[in-house]
Amino acid sequence: MTTITASSHHVSTDHARILLVDDEPINLEILAEHLEPPRFTTVSAANGREAWEILDADPDGFDAVLLDRMMPVMDGVELLGMLRGDERFAALPVIMQTAAAAKDQVAEGLRQGAYYYLTKPFERDVLLAILDAALEHRRHRLALVDERFDPALFVEGEFHFRTLGEARRLASLLARLCPRPEQSVLGLNELMVNAVEHGNLGISYREKSALNTAGTWRAEVERRLSLPENATKHARIRARRAEGGVVFTIIDEGEGFDWQSYLEISPERAFDNHGRGIAMSRMLSFTRVEYSGNGNTVTATVLP
Repeated sequence: MTTITASSHHVSTDHARILLVDDEPINLEILAEHLEPPRFTTVSAANGREAWEILDADPDGFDAVLLDRMMPVMDGVELLGMLRGDERFAALPVIMQTAAAAKDQVAEGLRQGAYYYLTKPFERDVLLAILDAALEHRRHRLALVDERFDPALFVEGEFHFRTLGEARRLASLLARLCPRPEQSVLGLNELMVNAVEHGNLGISYREKSALNTAGTWRAEVERRLSLPENATKHARIRARRAEGGVVFTIIDEGEGFDWQSYLEISPERAFDNHGRGIAMSRMLSFTRVEYSGNGNTVTATVLP
């Protein structure tokens, strides 16, 4: 069995183009003021139908959609269903903004694929934290390929990683073993980053919420990586061919966590600025996701 240590790489946080969809002009103005150049460019639509026409004409032109739920002509849920039914928009994150936060309405949005939620009225810091999380997921899904790697030659292997950069590079590499790499890369990255931040470094759910709001999550990860007690900690991912697909087993050196709570995106956590990665991985990336022991070992299976 081969052991490989991956080198880190930088994930770009450059300019993003955002489609704003809301029937209230004042809400569009507020959003546009929050998302200023040079980091963002915004385009506005007054309802779901208008937004669909814009996206249909330029399917690769946007990095995220900020979508109001209640609108005339076509509401946000109907547009969301159209987007999730069209492969061109598989990697396009949609953030649902709504004043209606009833559990059944949130659950409906989650079923349609709105994995990010904002409750009106919202603060700028909250908006940016949610948007950053959505954009980061999109970048991971699109930043896929290492052309030097021939997946046909691979049978079985074990890979060690320590940092976020190493996890993301390995996720991009190993996703190419899967029948649909563009779907699997997101889930692999989520499970591997969890192994680093929550497993080896012990960052709790509550701590990450506060760090994301303050914009200091990455700095805190780097700080903890530099601590003497974490200097030798590594996570491992084992990959092997099976049943025409691939089985990945990820093991960290942490104390585990209550993994049962994160297999589904609950309406109660839908408005948090993180915490949906495991559930999204199950729904979008893998055939099966199974935790064992105290939660520091997870097996993810991808079948054709």
